[in-house]
Amino acid sequence: MISRLNLQEGFALYRMLADGSLDIVLKTDLKGYILDASPAIAQLGFDGADAHVGVHLLDLVGEEGKEVVAQAHGAAVGGGEGADWIEFAAVTADQRESWYRFQSRALRDENGTIYGAISLMRSIDEQRTLREQLFTANYTDPLTGLTNRSAFVSMLEHMLESGMHGCMGLFSLDFFRSINMRYGQHTGDEVLRTFANLLREMLRSDDIISRIGSERFAVLLPRTTPEQAEAICLRVVTTLAELRQQVGDYQFAITASAGVAHITDSLDSTMERGEMALFVAKAKGRNRLEMERADRPRFAPGDDTGARNRRHDD
Repeated sequence: MISRLNLQEGFALYRMLADGSLDIVLKTDLKGYILDASPAIAQLGFDGADAHVGVHLLDLVGEEGKEVVAQAHGAAVGGGEGADWIEFAAVTADQRESWYRFQSRALRDENGTIYGAISLMRSIDEQRTLREQLFTANYTDPLTGLTNRSAFVSMLEHMLESGMHGCMGLFSLDFFRSINMRYGQHTGDEVLRTFANLLREMLRSDDIISRIGSERFAVLLPRTTPEQAEAICLRVVTTLAELRQQVGDYQFAITASAGVAHITDSLDSTMERGEMALFVAKAKGRNRLEMERADRPRFAPGDDTGARNRRHDD
């Protein structure tokens, strides 16, 4: 690697690298106004050769990223070294959101005095798209588009660890196995999508809805009391029973049983209390909701009766 270059050689090397790269190289003054930039700045809608000159660095940054970019540039012109990469959404001329990684370093004259900063903006749109696709594949139920059991467990753990109070509702479609056997799996899939859509329509925007098993759904209801959670989940159960759904070529009633538990203590405790409430709802005739009760027996360690009951969907 070349280690010794004079000022003119270094400038020539910089221009060669900058001109041939998709990275945006920015030269700014102490206040953050752009003095020069590599041709790649055309990505942000600057057509003319000097159209970017005099534009402030933060004018390229979306509202949510302005603070972190300002801090990074400020640290550079303040003499900081070893700055970390940050990520932010840039503002393009057509108002399209485009994501970049950003890093800034101080520019010093012959006397070591800082007179500005050199910054690099590297597009990460492709990487973010791949990350989003990976997240979707790992944490989304492909049939209903809801989050899956893994995502549900992670979000429930987060609520417990952060101390966010709320409740959990568990739903199980009644006689789902019989629906599959009588009408076929395609119709069964339509039933699942129909119930998923009903949950989306009836729950609040802050509520988290997941499909956690074959015919089983779970909802996390942040910042709700047990009384509020009961009212919300009971409305879902009664509305579903009142609607005679058109599913594929068939029209029939779909019902669900539900159990509600307060999110507290631990993940296992919360799930166990919700499962027990759901089991009681099914045992009492289905198409109903049951709340957790402190006096109900817990599933004993090594006793798989509860597990068998919970898996039984008829």
